[in-house]
Amino acid sequence: MSKAAEDSAVFFAATNRNDAPLFDHTIHAHRSLPRVGFVWLIGIICVMFLLPLGAFIGHIAMWIILGAMLITLAALWYFLERSYTDSKLCERIRIWPDTFTVERNNPRAPNQYWVTNPYWVRLKLQDTPIAQSYLTASDGKRTIELGAFLSPEERIALRNDIDTALKHLREPIGS
Repeated sequence: MSKAAEDSAVFFAATNRNDAPLFDHTIHAHRSLPRVGFVWLIGIICVMFLLPLGAFIGHIAMWIILGAMLITLAALWYFLERSYTDSKLCERIRIWPDTFTVERNNPRAPNQYWVTNPYWVRLKLQDTPIAQSYLTASDGKRTIELGAFLSPEERIALRNDIDTALKHLREPIGS
């Protein structure tokens, strides 16, 4: 059995339960351009591309310019669609008294799962040359990245939310 299949089996066995988690938070990648904006953007660009072509009607240059414009428009369309696919990325973090789980739904790769005991989880927030406020969770055996697609401020807020849930869980009963 592969590591991914094993992680998946352990995850689903750990999360198939009747009690509600103490903490259940789903984070999503940000989409800055809604679909309506996408339609408007493509439409405006098409009109802007066609306006200058009027001067070249009947010349061979029109076809060269039109070809370049269509390639540009196709590339823009492709990369915006890819951005929409990437925005489907999400992570679901759940904490029960005996289980801490992270499920990462990747749009273009297999989903990833992590299950551990919440008492072992340590969160680390650090600035790196690549990312500001880089958030990781570790149980001593494995370290995973949390909220890589979030802004630094959102990662700090996520860390605070998870920390609060873990501190509440670790408090002695009756205190």
